[in-house]
Amino acid sequence: MARIDLNADLSETIDGVPTADDEAMFAVISSASVACGGHAGDAVSMRAAVDRAARFGVAVGAHPSYADRAEFGRVPRHPDPAELRAEVGRQLAALAAAGASVRYVKPHGALYHAVTDDQAQADAVAAAVADLSARLGRALPILGLPGAIERSATAVGLPFVVEAFLDRGYLAGGGLVPRGEPGALLADPAAVADRAVRLVRDSVVEAIDGSPVAVDAASLCVHGDSPAAVEMARAVRAALEADGVAVRAPW
Repeated sequence: MARIDLNADLSETIDGVPTADDEAMFAVISSASVACGGHAGDAVSMRAAVDRAARFGVAVGAHPSYADRAEFGRVPRHPDPAELRAEVGRQLAALAAAGASVRYVKPHGALYHAVTDDQAQADAVAAAVADLSARLGRALPILGLPGAIERSATAVGLPFVVEAFLDRGYLAGGGLVPRGEPGALLADPAAVADRAVRLVRDSVVEAIDGSPVAVDAASLCVHGDSPAAVEMARAVRAALEADGVAVRAPW
């Protein structure tokens, strides 16, 4: 039987106010990328995520970002690599201190995109993940788009896992349509579910210009703060299982 991971970015509270229906999303997904204080989240939300993960049998991943709560970590930055390594390390340690058995790391927002192209930032993030891996005694996979971060992960002996986005528009070159531009966000549960099935079956996603983009992903993402996130996640899981695909975490 084919299998695929379904992840969502969760625990993204701002001043104690959640940006997603975490309880409903944890019931559907197989992996949760948990905000750990950079762009959102705090000790309380991290502990709540750990508890939900245990109740629903969901794997916990760390979702570090630039230290940028004002802009939700979605504004590009160019930090000193040593400072970035320390900041990501601080966030990973915060999630571990909340009781999480961290299974993977997925950068957030602008950092996610930066480490795809910026080798220095990618090296800094991979180094921080390698630091935690050494303390845990196991190599933590890094989840992302192919590019600089894949090279950095490989260089420090960490697995790299390719991710595909179900609720984001793709450019013909394989990148994501920037937020704020037409076609950047998808919200139709049926269309998103169809995309998920095609990604697993054919390793292809349709770009906004209609061209096929090859994506050999092991994890599919629905953003927890999307307006129709719960409906999309439920539709995706139902469609995958109807097509004979098991939704399970690979870590």
